[in-house]
Amino acid sequence: MSIATNHNPDGAPYLRIERLTKQFGSFTALKDIGLEIYPGEFVCFLGPSGCGKTTLLRAIAGLDIQTSGRIFQGGKDISALPSSHRDFGIVFQSYALFPNLSVSANVGYGLVSRGLPKVEIETRVNELLHLVGLPDAGRKYPAQLSGGQQQRIALARALALSPGLLLLDEPLSALDARVRSHLRVEIRRLHQRLGVTTIMVTHDQEEALTMADRIVVMNHGVIEQVGTPTEVYRKPASAFVADFVGTTNFLNAVVAGPGHVRLGDINLACELDVHFGPGNDVTLAIRPEDVVVRNIGPATPNTFDARIAEIEFLGSFCRVGLAINGELAGGPPALVADFSINAVRDLAIAEGKVMPVALPPDRLRVFARPPQAP
Repeated sequence: MSIATNHNPDGAPYLRIERLTKQFGSFTALKDIGLEIYPGEFVCFLGPSGCGKTTLLRAIAGLDIQTSGRIFQGGKDISALPSSHRDFGIVFQSYALFPNLSVSANVGYGLVSRGLPKVEIETRVNELLHLVGLPDAGRKYPAQLSGGQQQRIALARALALSPGLLLLDEPLSALDARVRSHLRVEIRRLHQRLGVTTIMVTHDQEEALTMADRIVVMNHGVIEQVGTPTEVYRKPASAFVADFVGTTNFLNAVVAGPGHVRLGDINLACELDVHFGPGNDVTLAIRPEDVVVRNIGPATPNTFDARIAEIEFLGSFCRVGLAINGELAGGPPALVADFSINAVRDLAIAEGKVMPVALPPDRLRVFARPPQAP
C-alpha cells in the first residue's frame, strides 16, 4: 500500500485515506491508496492522464464512491456519506457557472440554498468578490467575463460556505499560459491568507512545483511518491517520477561494487541501495543542470572527458549535448547538460570541443533497470 510520509507528526491529519480502491468493471482505477493530508496544507495530485488523480479527488468528494477503503475528514468517517453531506467546496476545469445567473447570484447560490438572510448573503458575496479581486463584477453575467475571471468567480463560489476542504480539479488547464501563470500565484496567495486545506489535481508539473506544500505523484492508480516539491524533484523515488517531473538524463550502467557503477569505460561513485549487487544492470538518472563544468580539479569525483556534440541556445542558458565513451558524431549524444550563458562564454564552449565534466555523486540517482522487451 502507498502511504504518504507524515508532514506534521505532532498533529492529527485532517484527511486520512485508508486502503482505498476504485474499480470500474474489470478496470482498477485506484489500487490500495493510503494518504494523510494535514490541516492547512496545499497538496497537488500530479500525474499523466489516466493515472487516477481525478478519480481519487472524486472519491474524496463523494462524487464517485470508492469500491473499498475508508476516508476520514476531521476525524469523522465520511466513506459512505453522499456528496451533499460532505464538507468541501469544489472548482472544476469547466468553471460550471450558471450562465443565466449574475456573478453575485452564482457566488451566493449555496448561501441561498442554506436559507441565509438576504442581507447576510449580500455581505458575504461582496466579501468574496473583493477576496478574488473582482469587487465590481457582481452585476455582470459569466459570458461577460474572461476565462480567468470566470475561474475566480468559481473559486469564490466554492469558498462561500467556508468549507473545511477545497478541491480544485485542473482549475487552470483551460486558460492561456499567461493567465494561468498569474492565477496560480493568486490562488497560492489566497490559500496562504485563508489557510483552508486544499487539494489540487493537475498534470502540469510546473503548477505542482510552484503551488504545493506537498506533491502526490500518481501513475497507473498507485502513488509513486509523496514529498515536498524539492524532495520530489531532487530525490525522485522512481524512474517514472524522475522522468515525469522535470528533465532527466537516463544512462544504462552496471554495478561495479559497493558505491560504484560502470558507465561504459567510466567508473562513477554514487549512493547505492544494499539490494544492488555487483553485475546488476541499473539506470542512472541525473538532471541536466547537475552536470558540472566549472571548478573541476584532480580531486573532483566522477570526472571524465566529453565532447560537445551540439548546442541549443535557450536564452538564459544553453542545452548542450555531450558525447562520452568515444561516441561517434551523428548519433544522439548520451548526456544532456544545461550550462549558463556565462559558463558557455567563459569556458569558450563550442561544438567539437573536448573538455572535462563531472557528475556529483550526491546528484546521481540509481534505479533498477527494467527488463528489455523480447
